[in-house]
Amino acid sequence: MSEERKADKSQGFGGKAGGPAGSLGKPVEKAKNFKGTLFRLLRYLKPQRTKFIAVFIFALLSSIFSIVGPKVMGKAITKIGEGFAGKMMALKMNQPVPPMDFTYIGQIVLILLGLYLISAAFSYLQQYIMAGVSQKTVYNMRKEVDEKLSRLPLKFFDARTHGEILSRVTNDFDNISTTLQQSLTQLITSIATIIGVVVMMLSISPILTLIVILTLPLYVVVTMNIAKHSQKQFSAQQKSLGELNGHVEEMYTGHRIVKAFGREGDSIETFNAINDRLYTAGYKAQFISGIIMPLMRLVSNLGYVIVSVVGALFAINGSITIGDILAFIQYSRQFTMPIVQTANIANIIQSTVASAERVFELLDEVEELPDSANAKVIALPKGEVRFENVDFSYKEEEPLIKNVNIDVKQGNTIAIVGPTGAGKTTLVNLLMRFYELDAGKITIDGVDIRDIKRGALRSMFGMVLQDTWLFNGTIMENIAYGREGATEEEVMQATRAAHAHHFIKTLPDGYNTILNEEASNISQGQKQLLTIARAILADPAILILDEATSSVDSRTEVYIQRAMTELMQGRTSFVIAHRLSTIREAELILVMNKGSIIEMGNHVELLAKNGFYADLYNSQFTGADLVNDAV
Repeated sequence: MSEERKADKSQGFGGKAGGPAGSLGKPVEKAKNFKGTLFRLLRYLKPQRTKFIAVFIFALLSSIFSIVGPKVMGKAITKIGEGFAGKMMALKMNQPVPPMDFTYIGQIVLILLGLYLISAAFSYLQQYIMAGVSQKTVYNMRKEVDEKLSRLPLKFFDARTHGEILSRVTNDFDNISTTLQQSLTQLITSIATIIGVVVMMLSISPILTLIVILTLPLYVVVTMNIAKHSQKQFSAQQKSLGELNGHVEEMYTGHRIVKAFGREGDSIETFNAINDRLYTAGYKAQFISGIIMPLMRLVSNLGYVIVSVVGALFAINGSITIGDILAFIQYSRQFTMPIVQTANIANIIQSTVASAERVFELLDEVEELPDSANAKVIALPKGEVRFENVDFSYKEEEPLIKNVNIDVKQGNTIAIVGPTGAGKTTLVNLLMRFYELDAGKITIDGVDIRDIKRGALRSMFGMVLQDTWLFNGTIMENIAYGREGATEEEVMQATRAAHAHHFIKTLPDGYNTILNEEASNISQGQKQLLTIARAILADPAILILDEATSSVDSRTEVYIQRAMTELMQGRTSFVIAHRLSTIREAELILVMNKGSIIEMGNHVELLAKNGFYADLYNSQFTGADLVNDAV
């Protein structure tokens, strides 16, 4: 398994690993073009800018009302302190004890209650609006990506793993969505809190404020030094996690082979070795990153002690009230947490922009050539196909299909045979215009396929492949997928023609039987019969058949052959053949090797030539060596 693939797996299983300090101790994924990607992402917020501005205002108001609270509360504490001081003085001088001003204190309490309620209301509103903004933004981006995927050529999907594409439309979007909904509002709130707290502290005592600000370099030194050490361990943890996930997948995917060769002990030994490395790296990563918050609390407490001592001296001198000291201490506590949050959010935004960059890379991929303005639709296709001097290559320096010329009449069966990598499937992909030709042209009923609308072109074809594709749903839904608007009776007619009706009726729920994700609750042969029924329902003019009987038993093979014969009646058929005994009746057999058609003719003619086809055919029945000079 490649390191890249293992890394993908580690992201899927453990990409969110982190310590108590959040993302401060972890390595941060960075975008190649942070500024450009960030501005492009913000453009998606432009249609929601009014709501976003409202979120910004509400976040500021929520922070302001929350910040004012300690200052107001300090007045109440000062008043209570003055009351107690007056009482003690009166008792000492044997004078009447003055009453406590509970009216003033009550007013302060009501004001505080109002401030915090208003702050909570604005906080609720900003979260509610931002949820809509973020979800609508991501909704539009997902829609754009989905539409883009439908316009991308087949070579895009051939060059990437399914996991990589899925990661972009799931994990990366989840990352963007979470950041837009939570981190942006938190960032606004944190910055507003830092500015507001500094202003309030300055209004109480510039000297005490300076003491608090002087502790900031200590925070930076602590976080930078510990983060530097923890990042190495997090990187080792991710690497070991990728190795472990890769090993587990390989062992469980091939567990029959492992058991057959008695290698369970080796597998467990390898697992234990990787697991030990993961444990060591994970323990160190979590422990080191976990030190950040206690040390930051230590720095905070040092500042708290200094502020308390200096504040007490100022109070004794009468230059500051006891209420203001308590308010200041509260502000100094509020000052540190937003700084930590801001540092965390900065890392999260870096990672989010990297996710957005991957999404934008997908959106910037080169699309299929658009249909021409005067693209045609063949209303009643006959299925006459012609290849004229066709050249094609996946890479310019490595030509694959060279000067192919074929003339196929309506209703003919054309078999394509040859060794692996000869270009058999490529020929079919060119026919359906999944790839563009380098030279020459392909026509259907005399019309160049480049002059036919893609959707209309592909609707002419029905496909039955060796690798069956059935989705999670009922058997009825899977077959009806072949033609939009098909009735239940039409589906059943198709299954009868495909010799699938009988086995479907024997299932507990018949046509309502739900196929699981991999359709593993029916046999391989039954899957193939369902795909044939789907192709019959589609009623295509041209068929593409990849040998569908290589992994089924002899009895099921008979049913599939009958169903395929029924399907091919009156239709032009391209058959990619592996078992040459199944294509003896074909009107034309194309023998391909290294991208070229090296022999052409019917079964009898090709055997008489005693060439490559004859060698292939005879080897399947006499056990002769397949390898010859032509391979």
